[in-house]
Amino acid sequence: MNNTKNKLHPRSFHNQPYNFQELILKVPELKQFIVKNREGMDTLQFANPKAVYLLNKALLLHFYNLDFWDIPNQNLVPPIPGRADYMHYLADLLKVDDSQKPTVLDIGTGASLVYPLIGSSVYNWNFVATDIEPKSIEVAQEIIDKNPHLTSKITLRVQSDHKKILIGIINKEDYFDAVMCNPPFFKSKKEAEAQTTRKLKGLDKGKNPKLINNFSGESNELWCNGGELAFVLNYIKESFLFKTQFGWFTSLISNEDNLKPLQIELKKSAKEIKVIDMSQGNKKSRILAWRF
Repeated sequence: MNNTKNKLHPRSFHNQPYNFQELILKVPELKQFIVKNREGMDTLQFANPKAVYLLNKALLLHFYNLDFWDIPNQNLVPPIPGRADYMHYLADLLKVDDSQKPTVLDIGTGASLVYPLIGSSVYNWNFVATDIEPKSIEVAQEIIDKNPHLTSKITLRVQSDHKKILIGIINKEDYFDAVMCNPPFFKSKKEAEAQTTRKLKGLDKGKNPKLINNFSGESNELWCNGGELAFVLNYIKESFLFKTQFGWFTSLISNEDNLKPLQIELKKSAKEIKVIDMSQGNKKSRILAWRF
């Protein structure tokens, strides 16, 4: 078992300690990374990127009705409990019942396709998922193809202009009940690698770890010019252009300091603005939501 997973959404599948025996049935390779903690309980070698990858793969296969999930080593490994929380809070925001099937746009879905996988499994929603990296879209399409029940639920689109977010993706006939986004956090590769090294040192008790790609992710997944603030400001400006084609616009905001300037920008035109707080253990984040 792992340490207690507190403060996750009440509907989360991940509010209980990990049952490693169940997860190993889905991904046998995970077994080699299970160790005993000081209390004699099973835990994971969290400082090992391979172990983290296999854990999250097992969580997806076990809880979200998947037969296959795999991503290349260089892509970002999504922490499934936190990603699932975004989906549950989005469901609260939309206030839909089981008879309604919203269509959601996922900006920057990545190779992992994690939000559409969770949302289609838990809520039976439909998704259009976008990314600027054609290789990521290829990998995501393979995941769909090897899980045939997803072919009618998830559609992929490539954003060919790296400076655009919604422009070039949204068609005239489109309508989305919501859009979700986990924006790049860092301003540069150097900043991203420094943070990754600090995180690995903390997990591995201060040792100097080797930076491993599987822990850091591709460039478009982790950094962009101006970081999270610049990305979301651009997203807000483009959202106004499509205000009649969306119910809610939302974005994960990792840096609390970015909320004030983003809210100032939104107050110029948005009809309603909400900040939804989330917490996974010691990590705090929030969803910024707006509509016109």
